[in-house]
Amino acid sequence: LIMVTFLGTGYWFFWSIFILSLARILTAYSSLLLLLGFLLLWERIELYLHLCHKILILLVILLCVILMFIICKFWKERWLVAGLSMQIFAPYVHLVSITVMVILFWPVAFYVARLEREVRMRRYRMTHSEKKRLKKCNVITRLRGLQVPVGLPFLLILLSLYLMPLGIYSPCIQEKENLGPKPTIFGHRGAPMLGPENTMMSFEKAVEHGAHGLETDIHLSYDHVPFLMHDFDLKRTTNIGEVQPESAFENPAFFNWDFLSTLNAGKWFVKPELRPFYNMKPLSEADKERARNQSIPTLKERKFVIFDLHRPPPKHPFRHTFVRQVVSVILASKIEQHLIFWLPAHDRQYVRSVAPGFQHVGHLVSVETLAKNNISIINVDYKKLFPNGLRDYKAANIHINVYTVNAPWLFSLAWCSRINSVTTDNIGLLSQLDHPHFFMTPKFYVFMWLLADIISVLFIVAIFCFHWRRETEKEKLFETSSTRTDLHIAMKPPVRVVESPWTLAALYPALPKSGKEHQGHFNFAAPSKKLLPIKNAVTPLKPGKHEIQPPMPTTVFELTQAPTRQATSEATFQTTLPTLKVDKPTMPSIEVPYP
Repeated sequence: LIMVTFLGTGYWFFWSIFILSLARILTAYSSLLLLLGFLLLWERIELYLHLCHKILILLVILLCVILMFIICKFWKERWLVAGLSMQIFAPYVHLVSITVMVILFWPVAFYVARLEREVRMRRYRMTHSEKKRLKKCNVITRLRGLQVPVGLPFLLILLSLYLMPLGIYSPCIQEKENLGPKPTIFGHRGAPMLGPENTMMSFEKAVEHGAHGLETDIHLSYDHVPFLMHDFDLKRTTNIGEVQPESAFENPAFFNWDFLSTLNAGKWFVKPELRPFYNMKPLSEADKERARNQSIPTLKERKFVIFDLHRPPPKHPFRHTFVRQVVSVILASKIEQHLIFWLPAHDRQYVRSVAPGFQHVGHLVSVETLAKNNISIINVDYKKLFPNGLRDYKAANIHINVYTVNAPWLFSLAWCSRINSVTTDNIGLLSQLDHPHFFMTPKFYVFMWLLADIISVLFIVAIFCFHWRRETEKEKLFETSSTRTDLHIAMKPPVRVVESPWTLAALYPALPKSGKEHQGHFNFAAPSKKLLPIKNAVTPLKPGKHEIQPPMPTTVFELTQAPTRQATSEATFQTTLPTLKVDKPTMPSIEVPYP
């Protein structure tokens, strides 16, 4: 985000850090909301999100999609950097990944053990009724099946991580005696983190920090004077916006040297919003004062090693002869020819004939093409070199210089890959390195690999045992409480079925066991003892014909103890009632509880 802002506007906005941090927080917060929503829906819990949360998630998703499109469209080469970084950081990513998996195993083990306890508890409940077992078989199968999609992917990923070192290749994993010499360093436009680029101060700073050589860009003025400038306009690195703002975006090759020599090429470097590198160290007051007095240098003022010559634009008087003009100036400056690395491919035959001592440098072409043009040095972008043909160039004994290497890890990768030289902006830091970062021997890495695997296995087993034991104790506690509940139910009085007193069964409660019931009428034996006639017997009520209804036996469940004396007397009294002549109950059955 910061780089996009600088490339688009030319200014460093320090609040870009705030925007970047805010974007990270919003992305993390939205991701947590999505995860929470997924888990709630998984548990079949209705999800309630505030409208602000919904709008926030939508905006973050759109922002991520737009930024990914911009990166994929305009920064395709940045994806190559991610692949190169894995060659250095893969062993450490492996260790970090195993650590993360061990941490993630805590909720996974808890979930799997809890599912197992749930299955056992449901099986324990199913033993009481066959009907319930049939209904819950599918539930138990589903619970048991959830352990597979939860535990199996985790185990597969963990197993892949354990075997990951078998497929890891890192140039920094090698024996110490096989490590090549430290790559030589070329200052890219001098030392642009220590002084204004392509100025005398920048070149002197590079030499002070032990630069093996210098790299610069050459333009040819309208009056055929070679001068040092990288951009195709003067707006960024000079004060032309103050002197002649209408010409700020014109090609510098259309200006005469008399005008170019009056421009200030260092004030912009002191301004904090215009400095070219965000992580550059602050300048001292002496360096600030020195930078404010820098101007555009000509080719005669310093000895240079690598020249990158820019062709003048159309309608320039020296568009087709610019190479000859620059070569003549170099030869007139008495620079030793073998120190010159000549990059331009234009008019190469003329340069070979006039300056046979120049070391011609090629680009990323095939080894056969380099041999055909008699070139043994290449200057390539590191993002394109490592994925393509590095081994072929080393086999052909080609001197390799890569640009622009600023990060220590990238310089370490070049060192371990036996790169001959690098071009860098960060010469102050890289010149201080005396050994490559992230370097280790194969034996040490194998030891670290096995040790990490063993420790992780022990932690995983301990976590699983902890959760399993915890859930087992909960299961035992549940079984104990269930057993006590069953005993309490068994100790309760038995359930007695009490029928309505208005049914036929209630009218004859004292029938002997030998009595037989036939369809339509009842026959029963006489009592063993002769009963005395009851006076003032109440004749049972006879309902009208229109009130006779089919029997509706009703059972009432009541928890009672042994029959009381009053109930026994009432039952005896009912046996003396005459037999009804109807086969159906005389009154509708109703529920009458005993007093």
